[in-house]
Amino acid sequence: MININIDKKLSNKVNVHIASIEAKVKIKESDKELLELINKKCEEIKETIKFDEVIKLKNILSSRNAYKKLGKDPSRYRLSSESLVKRVVKGNDLYIVNNIVDINNLISLHTCYSVGTYDLDKVNGSITFTVGEENERYDGIGRGSINLENLPVFEDEGGKFGSTTSDSVKAMITNDTTHILMNIIAFEEDENIERYIEYSKELLKRFADATIIDAKITAVSKL
Repeated sequence: MININIDKKLSNKVNVHIASIEAKVKIKESDKELLELINKKCEEIKETIKFDEVIKLKNILSSRNAYKKLGKDPSRYRLSSESLVKRVVKGNDLYIVNNIVDINNLISLHTCYSVGTYDLDKVNGSITFTVGEENERYDGIGRGSINLENLPVFEDEGGKFGSTTSDSVKAMITNDTTHILMNIIAFEEDENIERYIEYSKELLKRFADATIIDAKITAVSKL
């Protein structure tokens, strides 16, 4: 069962809504149908969004505002969702990795929220969504060392492993992954969040032969 604790260091400053799905999956290359869905979404984005409009998109803007409240510069430490949408708007192809990573990116393009998917067999004990401390760093996937100070981050009993800017190599999805946790991270209440969960479950079942173990929303609103 999914159990994510939201640290008061985070929730005292920003609203937090995490839509989570735990599932057993089969890792494989993305098939033609999934790639067509991704390409269709990318074409839709390129046709409807200009580059200077990306940071004004509602869900990206709310996440950027959360970074500012936490003392993190969203222009320097860009949200993964913002980076993904900007890449598409500029006409660059997405990196095609495997079905789970590609589904993750499609959901992020669909929702404009940062989405993190983790190998639960590499996560130890309880999970907390918190704020990075001074001098804390980890190796981001394809990004090198990431400065975690004031960044919203997930941690387990062994340390930090994921953030809304860049996830770490610690719990990354590999060809050996069978058990995942997918988190869609919003810093506001969103009436569409249940729909996002259902869409994500549908993609996982359709393209990763997923068995859904649990799905829930963990939310704390700042007083």
